[in-house]
Amino acid sequence: MKLQQISVFIENQSGRLYDVTNLLGQNGINIRALSLADTSDFGILRLIVNNPENAYKILKDNEFTVGRTEVVAVEVKDEPGGLAEILGALSKNEINVEYMYAFVEPSGGNAIMIFRFDETDKAVEKLTAAGFTLVPGNRIYGI
Repeated sequence: MKLQQISVFIENQSGRLYDVTNLLGQNGINIRALSLADTSDFGILRLIVNNPENAYKILKDNEFTVGRTEVVAVEVKDEPGGLAEILGALSKNEINVEYMYAFVEPSGGNAIMIFRFDETDKAVEKLTAAGFTLVPGNRIYGI
């Protein structure tokens, strides 16, 4: 139930985000979700793509600084308090959320949160036991 996320470190300058997205697009890589955090000098572009292995290789071959991280996708009720339910289950089990970002599936009634945890395996175990739906990679990647 873990997904591969690609993290790209890019200079905080005009055109660099275009360079990454254009390179991926030219190689048939579809971006399914993303998050961008920046500082004055650089940004971290976190991507969930349809083919993480190929995306990693393409970016690396084109001299981008890139990494891979395991993350978890969890369905969240698209209603007030939906996210709080998940965060409550994590807090109860002393699992730290390092970061998260969301996207909505076009055909679904739920949002999907992408989580990075300090203890990923424990988070998967506890969320599953609490009845939350973890979204498998093939559904997120669009395979």
